[in-house]
Amino acid sequence: MAKPTPASEAISTAVSAKTLGPITLAVDIGGSGLKAMLLDAVGKPVSERQRIPTPAIPTANAVLKGLDALHQMLPKFDRVSVGFPGVVKRGITWSAFNLHPSWRGFPLQNELEKRWKKPVRVANDAAIQGYGAISGDGIEMIVTLGTGMGNSIYSSGRLVAMELGHHPWKKYTYEDYIGRRGLDKYGKKRWNKYVLEMIEQTRNTFNWDRLYLGGGNTKKIDFKLPEGVTIVSNETGLLGGVALWRDETLSQHK
Repeated sequence: MAKPTPASEAISTAVSAKTLGPITLAVDIGGSGLKAMLLDAVGKPVSERQRIPTPAIPTANAVLKGLDALHQMLPKFDRVSVGFPGVVKRGITWSAFNLHPSWRGFPLQNELEKRWKKPVRVANDAAIQGYGAISGDGIEMIVTLGTGMGNSIYSSGRLVAMELGHHPWKKYTYEDYIGRRGLDKYGKKRWNKYVLEMIEQTRNTFNWDRLYLGGGNTKKIDFKLPEGVTIVSNETGLLGGVALWRDETLSQHK
């Protein structure tokens, strides 16, 4: 298990001495990386982002060992918010298409509370990233372009539970075209074409006012973004963690 670095020890000391709490450990579980950052009471970072690779075989037990390593890097906090790449209901993970079947029905929230002795909330990762990006005005949507395709949509800042990535689109699903599988299968040029088509399709379907694109594969976008579309940094997947403690619907749905 990883030991805290001198830098992380200095961060923890600064947090305990100077920062208005409660301090949230925000965790983002991804298909390629596990990330964590400390946030103050209003959601501002008070540490550097820590990252370790997602295990090659991302079973629930293997990922938990990785999360324990992140916990050791940032050991001083009051509560935990976790973004998970799948459907989450009441702290239990019910799908993880880009991780491992062992996650189905896994009590992630309770397991982390037992391990870390802190209150924990778990929600869909795109839902949390959206909270880190949205303005709270009108209809706003986020789509994450990574190992798979995540999404969430908000009305006046309130989450509307949905799962678009596996919805039928063209011959397959959205994720088959604009997730990593689609990028590998069709190549960058056609993938960009499909991403642009997805933007227009979701605009026509959901009538969003603003669309935010997140995830590591946004750096492969090579077209001019349409009006109302913005690329957001990967850190928004952590920065939305404080909202998990404000919005009760997140702990009940995604």
